[in-house]
Amino acid sequence: MTTMTEASVREFKMPDVGEGLTEAEILKWYVQPGDTVTDGQVVCEVETAKAAVELPIPYDGVVRELRFPEGATVDVGMSIIAVDVAGGTGGAGSLDAPAAAPVAEVPAQAAVQTPAAPEKRPEAQPAPKPAGSGRQPVLVGYGVAASSTKRRPRKGPEITVARVPDTLQAELNGHGAASGVKERPLAKPPVRKLAKDLGVDLATVVPSGPDGVITREDVHAAAAPTTPTAPAAPVAEPASPQTQAPVTAPATAPTAAPAPSYDTARETRIPVKGVRKATAAAMVGSAFTAPHVTEFVTIDVTRTLKLVEELKQDKDLQGLRVNPLLLVAKALLVAIRRNPEINASWDEAAQEIVVKHYVNLGIAAATPRGLLVPNIKDAHAKTLPQLAESLGDLVSTAREGKTSPAAMQGGTVTITNVGVFGVDTGTPILNPGESAILAVGAIKLQPWVHKGKVKPRQVTTLALSFDHRLVDGELGSRVLADLAAILEQPRKLITWG
Repeated sequence: MTTMTEASVREFKMPDVGEGLTEAEILKWYVQPGDTVTDGQVVCEVETAKAAVELPIPYDGVVRELRFPEGATVDVGMSIIAVDVAGGTGGAGSLDAPAAAPVAEVPAQAAVQTPAAPEKRPEAQPAPKPAGSGRQPVLVGYGVAASSTKRRPRKGPEITVARVPDTLQAELNGHGAASGVKERPLAKPPVRKLAKDLGVDLATVVPSGPDGVITREDVHAAAAPTTPTAPAAPVAEPASPQTQAPVTAPATAPTAAPAPSYDTARETRIPVKGVRKATAAAMVGSAFTAPHVTEFVTIDVTRTLKLVEELKQDKDLQGLRVNPLLLVAKALLVAIRRNPEINASWDEAAQEIVVKHYVNLGIAAATPRGLLVPNIKDAHAKTLPQLAESLGDLVSTAREGKTSPAAMQGGTVTITNVGVFGVDTGTPILNPGESAILAVGAIKLQPWVHKGKVKPRQVTTLALSFDHRLVDGELGSRVLADLAAILEQPRKLITWG
């Protein structure tokens, strides 16, 4: 077997893809061991606490090893892929043997642990690029520090040259990828644990996930009790810790044990990571740092809804997202211009209030990855068509999971539209570093006194939370009153705008 020299191996390390992020989860690999990669080619997609990001490789070569499987959480600065920049075809038995474990042997939980005694290894110089190559990768940084993780020696040279599907299959099965290992059904570790708790043999489960992966639903379906066609006698089976003990029926009337009323499993544990982990930390920090005050106002928005319908026919807004949220956003921008002190932040270190002369308008968006709050940069300077276009792009990008970390940084004030869920209103928590957040409730047809008579009108409730350290009750009330006035009489967008 041809031996690959240490000098030809480059370790691509997890970069800091945001400001101060310390870890990221590998969502998907786009390359496999043995593939040829070029400078700037995207090799994987990772999820940080802020966004999903595609990582390009910063040099040419041949992939020798994927250091971690999909789903693993990796510290910034740790090697995630080994590339032979010399393009050698030798076996992987000599590839950083003391420094890396087989992919299948690196649990996702252990990926974030760093032993105290780091191993030192030489860093190869990048291979020279052809003349005239001006292409630069988007993310090529190596993070805050070099990896100090000491990994177990590999079990055999054939492990590191396994193709990605085999490697991932081995990881899901909890075994190494060495040849001769009997294949077992594909299932992620949480699903495998659920099957064990429920006493389900995964070999008997019919998979419904992509590429034949067994899902939690498949396990629950397999665990569901079935009624025998002709039972000879009632049989009492041992009860598992997660299920209710079956009741033995009288011998004269044998019946099957009743199915659980809610779920076979008594509990489900979901790892806190990524967006959920970041959101939790941010909300706790905000709630216990900034003294929150929330004020409410219920208003008639019938005229605003009529204006929305008229704007949908405007040729300057054709093809753009025109809805009540657009006019709410515009109304908030006008209210901020009339009360600029609301658009500020508290600098604890300097003991100063920082008034922003620009508005980066955050829009809370529910996505498959969790709640994200990207913001529209310099929203105060945008016309209504420009604002509509930015809102449409922001929502579409968030739902596709393509929101960048930069899009979620630097917000100054936020809107959260809880009305889309049929909720009347709420008491929103401030995003860290912001002084105000507006919650928009559901718009409902309700009896309302209009021109001295009770009539059915479109009504909603607004809730404005603000940081009472820098926004007193008078300022907060003025902003909310201006918002109400504009949405009740949208012509004020012209007179006040």
